Order: sequence, then C-alpha cells, then structure tokens
Amino acid sequence: MDNQAQMAAYFAAVSRDLLARSDEELTFQRIADRAVDVIPPCDFVGITLRRKRRRPESVAVTDPVAQHCDDWQYELDEGPCLSAIAEDETYLIDDVARDPRWPRWGPRAAAAGAGSILSVRLADERDALGALNLYSRRPHAWDTDSIDLALVFASHAATAVSNTQLVSGLQTALQSRHLIGVAQGILMAQYDMGLETAFEVLRRYSSHTNVKLRDVANQVVELRALPDDYSEITTGESVDARSPLPLGDD
Repeated sequence: MDNQAQMAAYFAAVSRDLLARSDEELTFQRIADRAVDVIPPCDFVGITLRRKRRRPESVAVTDPVAQHCDDWQYELDEGPCLSAIAEDETYLIDDVARDPRWPRWGPRAAAAGAGSILSVRLADERDALGALNLYSRRPHAWDTDSIDLALVFASHAATAVSNTQLVSGLQTALQSRHLIGVAQGILMAQYDMGLETAFEVLRRYSSHTNVKLRDVANQVVELRALPDDYSEITTGESVDARSPLPLGDD
C-alpha cells in the first residue's frame, strides 16, 4: 500500500471516529483533541463557531492558551480565525510576534505562547460554520505537507460539525414539537377549546411578547395554565382563568 492509500485509509478512520458522536460538545472536543494527535506542528487547538446572531464563540479548546488567543480575537474584532471565517481563506502566521496583519491581537497571542498559527475555515455546502485554529509554540512550524494535512483534516472536521448540528437541530425541533403539543393539551382541558384554537392562543402570546413559541409552551406546561398577563397583553381585556379566551385581532 502506497503512502497516499495509507493516508486515505487513515483519514477514513478519523472521519468515522468524528462522525460517531452525535453530542455537539463531545464532537467539538474530539475534533480539537484529534487535531493535536494528527497534525504534527500543532501543540494546541481552538475551534471557533458562529453561534447566536452569527457571533463567534469558542466551542472547544485543548489548552488555556488557545482559549485566551481566541477570546482576544473576539474582544478586539481582529485575528486570523475571524478573517478565515469572513473571507473563505486559510490564514498562516509564520511568526505571530512579527506579523503586521493583526497589530493589536498578534502581540498578545505571542506573549501568551503562540509562535505560529494556521487558521482554516470550516464550512459546509451552504455557509461558513467557523474556523479551526491550529497553534504551534514554534515560529515557522508549518511546511507544505503539514498545511495540506491540516486542510484534509479540516474538511473531515467540517463534515462532523455540520452533521452534529443537523442532528442537534432535529432533536431540538422534535422536543419543541412535543412540548407545544403538551401545552395545547393543557389549554384544551383548562379552557375547553379545540386543538387549532389552543395553538393560536400560544402563537398570539408568543407574537405579542416576542417570546419563542417553545418557551411560551414551556411556561404553560409549568403553570398548567396560561400566564396571568395573557389577556391584557393580547386583547387588552381581563379574562377569568377558566372562561373562553378571546383571540382578538392582529
């Protein structure tokens, strides 16, 4: 078996390992840990993903230095991982202490112990997911072979991240659907209303209060009734807890 075939077989095994976990947190940490094992110049790793409102967030690190370096990028709004996400590029910093591209962030990262860095964009077929930040303590640690290796690993990592987020999203959707169904059942029994009316009551309260429908349903399940302010908020009227609920007009 030649070296190329061995490498293909090896990364097939790495991919299976990464895809074997459906839990987001465990998958992210496994990706970070495996990057240190697989890529020779890499001493520590940080994974940055876009989260709520597309803000960057570190979801896994292998060393506190990586956490500090990543956090400073978010704080200063500059750094290789942010540039990699925004510009669909891979950024190599041969010598962090002397690179002029990120003048506020670079000196901090160098003082913390980062010698050279490779930041690789993680993306699926639709959008950028984040970046894989590979740190070496040594300046000029990255050669062509190690960069190629990192790019191959990053492609498998992106697949694992995308798959995990899809599974997590489906699980959340199923949980939300179940919770809303339970809330509808409570309203049907408590206020003598039909299934569609119960959903409309939940939807109106969600719309008027700018609270997610899932969270409104959770309130109903916990209270075994609608929140006390439902009538005033949605219709401007005061309604007895067990009387039929006016839906009002949008």
